[in-house]
Amino acid sequence: MTNTSTLAPRGGGRASAPGRRRSHRPPRSSGLPAWSIPYVLLIPGLLVIGALLLWPLIQMVIISFQKVGLVQISGKKPATWVGLENFTKVFENDIFWSSLRNTLVFAVIAVPLTLILGTAVGVLLHRLGKKMSLFVIIGIMFAWAVPPVAQGMIWRSLFDAEAGIVNWALNLLPDGLSSALFGRADWTGVPWLNDAWSIYLALIVCVVWAGFPFIAVSVLAGLKGIPAELYEAAKVDGSGAWRTFRKITFPLLKPVFAVLTVLSIIWDFKVFSQLYVLAGTTNREAYNLSMYAVTEAFKAPPKMGSGAAIAVVLTVILLIVTAAYIRQMFKQEEL
Repeated sequence: MTNTSTLAPRGGGRASAPGRRRSHRPPRSSGLPAWSIPYVLLIPGLLVIGALLLWPLIQMVIISFQKVGLVQISGKKPATWVGLENFTKVFENDIFWSSLRNTLVFAVIAVPLTLILGTAVGVLLHRLGKKMSLFVIIGIMFAWAVPPVAQGMIWRSLFDAEAGIVNWALNLLPDGLSSALFGRADWTGVPWLNDAWSIYLALIVCVVWAGFPFIAVSVLAGLKGIPAELYEAAKVDGSGAWRTFRKITFPLLKPVFAVLTVLSIIWDFKVFSQLYVLAGTTNREAYNLSMYAVTEAFKAPPKMGSGAAIAVVLTVILLIVTAAYIRQMFKQEEL
């Protein structure tokens, strides 16, 4: 008589049938080709970008070909198509050309200054110790974190004619040195924010002060990815600081500098809040294209069609400048 207890597995479990394997259920298929899945996943992001960026841009272009005033805004009368009339009026206005000149000159000065100062600070941060580098980063990022309106208010108070620190500091200079450098010895009551050139001087200082921390931190992040052996080899070869930067740092960080340059161009071409706080809307000689577009669109009587036309021109200029810079960068890479 066979003992059936010897046939059962230890632990009292049921014996599995010989040759039986666990079946794995295949994953459910979406029914889409494999190559199309990444593009499908991009659709939500593209919809958000279209809703936040492309649709307002399309609306701005449409309004630039229409007459939209107070009557149209109130809904009493629909907007009427005027074709290129808004653009014609804008190009015939002397304020547009002075605003374009101010925009270009400001960007040509502010963008290189921001990049040079930010790069120098980034290299300095890379050479500091961890604790000191962290301390300096926190300090300079406070300037970058200040809202644009607050930036304008800070530098408006510093350049104030009566109580500004700038005039006080310049009065501390010896009279002979001040006269030799600036042509005047007494700086009491100098109205910096009355003339267009001095307004843009204050604006350049304000924008560079607020913009260089972002450049510095970005350059520092790029420097962290460069192998230290390259700098050690350059030091052994007797390479100086400038030659090392020109032969090692700049070529390896060229993609970083390209992105930072494009961002700086876009930001400096569109400066509005700081200029509005420093100059207001009464001094038309100090307008840039952003200020001119806003005042045309919203200052009584509102001309939103003309304001949209100026904004379209500014957008086209930005696209041309950015495309030209990127094309030049790719040509240099090919060489």
